[in-house]
Amino acid sequence: MQDDHTPNSPEAPELTAKLGAGETAAESPVDAPEPAEVMPSLEELLKAAELKAAEHHDAWLRAKAETENVRRRAQEDVAKAHKFAIEKFAGELLAVKDSLEAALANETQTVEALKAGVELTLKQLAAAFEKSALTEINPVGEKFDPHKHQAIAMVDADQEANTVVTVLQKGYALHDRILRPALVTVAKPKA
Repeated sequence: MQDDHTPNSPEAPELTAKLGAGETAAESPVDAPEPAEVMPSLEELLKAAELKAAEHHDAWLRAKAETENVRRRAQEDVAKAHKFAIEKFAGELLAVKDSLEAALANETQTVEALKAGVELTLKQLAAAFEKSALTEINPVGEKFDPHKHQAIAMVDADQEANTVVTVLQKGYALHDRILRPALVTVAKPKA
């Protein structure tokens, strides 16, 4: 029995005409079964979205907690910095206090010995100042600087006008910040 649907059958010219020249029925995408796309259901899409939202919410909560921890640690560090800022300087001053107490405890010392002890104690204090970047402002002979000096009088002097003639009280600066300006007298302009 002959197959009516073979390419040599009487109906074959019609099929060949649909496929085009050079194509066979086996090569045609029309006859190949396409894989069916499986669309996820709305419930599955909603569940996936909820899972993703829960992950994002969890990540946000962790980030928020970490930020709060960093902020709290920073506040504690600042509080400790304020509380113990003078710790090093205070430690240096302890030696000065010990020397002064030792000088007062010795009731039989001479004036020269007391003076020598005070000079040594002053050196200890100057060393403590230096270690803490506390510098002295003693501007005798310098040009008057209103940022570092406080003039309390203008006096006749041989120096150029606006030159510091005398320092009545030394000034001090911590790093570049003036703690106390030097009290000075300044040369008047010559008439």
